[in-house]
Amino acid sequence: MFDKITLIGIGLIGSSIARAVKLKDLAKTIAITTRKSETLEEARALGLGDIYTLDAAEAVAGADLVILCTPVGAYEEVMKQIGGALAPGAILSDVGSVKGFVLKVMKPYVAEGVHLIPGHPIAGTEHSGPSAGFADLFVGRWCILTPEKSADPVAVDRLTSFWGALGSNVECMDANHHDLTLAITSHVPHLIAYNIVGTVSDLEADTQSEVIKFSASGFRDFTRIAASDPIMWRDVFLTNRDAVLEMLGRFLEDLSRLQRAVRVGDGPAMQELFTRTRAIRRSIITAGQETAAPDFGRPHGTTGNAIVQPEDVTPFAVREHGGGEDA
Repeated sequence: MFDKITLIGIGLIGSSIARAVKLKDLAKTIAITTRKSETLEEARALGLGDIYTLDAAEAVAGADLVILCTPVGAYEEVMKQIGGALAPGAILSDVGSVKGFVLKVMKPYVAEGVHLIPGHPIAGTEHSGPSAGFADLFVGRWCILTPEKSADPVAVDRLTSFWGALGSNVECMDANHHDLTLAITSHVPHLIAYNIVGTVSDLEADTQSEVIKFSASGFRDFTRIAASDPIMWRDVFLTNRDAVLEMLGRFLEDLSRLQRAVRVGDGPAMQELFTRTRAIRRSIITAGQETAAPDFGRPHGTTGNAIVQPEDVTPFAVREHGGGEDA
């Protein structure tokens, strides 16, 4: 599909793209560039690409598809390095979980003739680094593209076909709508998980050890999410703060109502809420985003080269070394 694909950053998502591209024979050449030489050498040892360089501008030269797979906080610095080296007609995309910010920081460095089409594959694990990737990571998962209205339709179709070839279901939407939707489906849940696990870390040592020892599936699930990459999630909350704060405000209002129901013993109110939320769970299963199998639908055994245990999550990630969002 492409003569040369350049991946900037080669963590979980980048390495999974590289493996899938090789497996599906979607590019003649894969160029890989990273900030750290040790990461680049790990990618080389794994045979993930054809060209390896620490020079991002050199890596994108002549590429007809360039994908940023670094934390979104690093995008502007990356664009300063590659903006003038992008070939006319190239498609420039990314895998970040925030899209309004991406458009804001990338557009000023995009030359005429380069097609900027931000993307977000909703897939991943909490594991990190080049060795964590596997070729079927994107199979059956959603990838959201957020092209502007002025984007070239041929380029959008081409990138849509690319993600489809990797196994993804692809949908286009407005960047701001994406950020608001992901704020409630992913970002706020992560914020809550980090907070509740942080509460446990602040408990007295004896109490903390008991919580860990007798950790039930509910708290255990929070710890899986809270194990996600801290740098990536720091960047998510810094760059999508308005949408996160809006959805967090709604959550806190609902939490206050639930708190009152518990305090006054309003059983009917609690039962009504729990009935509605159970229906949401069923709709997620019906939509194919989860299964009704035990252990939260996480299969035992292996997927690609990644061990999947019952306590593993499938968060999506964008970091040179990192795992990320709960899918």
